[in-house]
Amino acid sequence: MKEFIIGKNDAGQRLDKFISKTLTTLPPSLMYKAIRTKKIKVNRKRAEQSQMLFEGDSVQCFLAPEFFLPLEEPDDAYLSIKPSLHIVYEDENVLLADKRPGMLSHSDEGGDRNTLIDHIKAYLYQKGEYDPNSENSFAPALCNRIDRNTGGIVIAAKNAAALREMNERIKARDVQKYYLCAVHGVMEKQSDVLTAYLIKNNSTNTVDVCEKPGPGRVKIVTEYRVLKTKNGDSLLEVHLITGKTHQIRSHLSYIGHPLLGDGKYGVNREDKKRGYRYQALYSYKVVFDFRSGPLSYLNGKEFRVDDGGIWFLEDFR
Repeated sequence: MKEFIIGKNDAGQRLDKFISKTLTTLPPSLMYKAIRTKKIKVNRKRAEQSQMLFEGDSVQCFLAPEFFLPLEEPDDAYLSIKPSLHIVYEDENVLLADKRPGMLSHSDEGGDRNTLIDHIKAYLYQKGEYDPNSENSFAPALCNRIDRNTGGIVIAAKNAAALREMNERIKARDVQKYYLCAVHGVMEKQSDVLTAYLIKNNSTNTVDVCEKPGPGRVKIVTEYRVLKTKNGDSLLEVHLITGKTHQIRSHLSYIGHPLLGDGKYGVNREDKKRGYRYQALYSYKVVFDFRSGPLSYLNGKEFRVDDGGIWFLEDFR
């Protein structure tokens, strides 16, 4: 038998969610059977799979010892990292980091561990704000992510309550995200709200944009305004009304204005000669509309990255 005491970051979730995160080798079918047959109890009483857990609760698991072994070695690569972060804002619940182009948000299939989340874990660990040995089911996590070759603000949650709240707010579109980008050509309108439909192409790891709805297509809405035009190129501020994979890159390319440096949705051969190693896209500003809830102190606050990190702005000065 193994007992888990529910800590602050474990509380507020269902029993089955907690067990699936904590006992990663336990198949879901066996987990639900164990709950049903009282081999998993809460406070030594029969429990329901949907039962909410509270701080201080005791979860007893009467299971075979092999289910208490981790599926793989602990994910502790961040312990050897000297954290390097560009922090835009930080409090006891959240951290906003300016991810520079070229850095992954999370590790990929290649096993790259020099990622943003690893640097954040290392930073919080060294500050004493994150101790993996005292956590059953939580680790600091990113609430949004951006492409490897795109720079800008990524939101990280330091605790489980903040993670749940921020994820819900993003889903409800209470976090407004603004990007700066440089595109080929002079825009036909100084500002516009573009609507189209997007479908993923898994074979090419790209998306296709089309005018009309259809099976597998999701609606995308992209708002832009022109900030400056120079030498036949345009600097735009883009407000993401919806936030889908490669939305800005594909949507602007669809209307004939691919991003400078974007070889996936445009032709970047000449752009590379001009020094565009990455697509000219930066998530430079977020605005929070949190009128209630545990993060309501962020309501109305706006956070921006330092212009010095937005490498392509120099071409428009």
